[in-house]
Amino acid sequence: MELCESVQRGLQQLADPSVFITSCYRELLEVSYRSLLSSQADPGVLDQAELKQVEQIVLKQSHTAATTFILEAVKLNADKSTISSCLEELTFSAERIDIFYEAHQKHKKELERLLASIGRCPPHINDVSWRLQYHVKNNQVDKVNEPFYCIALNTENEGSPEDINFTCTVEQLQDLVGKLKDAAKCVEKASQM
Repeated sequence: MELCESVQRGLQQLADPSVFITSCYRELLEVSYRSLLSSQADPGVLDQAELKQVEQIVLKQSHTAATTFILEAVKLNADKSTISSCLEELTFSAERIDIFYEAHQKHKKELERLLASIGRCPPHINDVSWRLQYHVKNNQVDKVNEPFYCIALNTENEGSPEDINFTCTVEQLQDLVGKLKDAAKCVEKASQM
C-alpha cells in the first residue's frame, strides 16, 4: 500500500507505545472504525476517557492516519500479510498488528458495504433547469444588487431519479461552463481515437 508521508508519520506515532499505551491504541482503533461507520459526524469522537492522556494534535494526526489506512486496506481488499508487512514497515509490534487485524476483521464487511453504497459511477444528467435571481440586500441592509443563478440538475443513478440543486455567481457559472466544454472536448477526442 502506498501511503503519503503524513499518514506514515501518524501511523508511526500510533505504533509508539510511549505515545499510545495498549488501551489507548485499542480505543483509537475502535473510535476510528466508529467514525467511519457512523452516519453522522460526531465532533466529540475523540473525547474518550482513555484518549485524554494523548496530546490532541498527535491524537488527531493518528486518527486521520488510522482512518486513511483502514479505508485503503478495505478498498484494496488487503489480506493479513499485506496489512502486517505494511504495519511492520511503520515499526508496529506484532501485538499491535494482531490487535489492528482483529479490529479490521470485525468491521471489514460493514466498511465494504459502505464503500459499495457510494457507487462507482456518477449520476447521469437528464435535464438542467435554471433561473436568474438577484441579491438585493444583505443582512446588514446594504445594497448588493448581484445576480446569481439557481441551477437544478435532474439526474438518474442506477434507475432512481434525483435532483441536485445549487446556486452560483456569474463567474462561477462561467467557470462551470468552461470546464464542461473542456470535458466535452476530451470525450470527443477520446472517441475519435
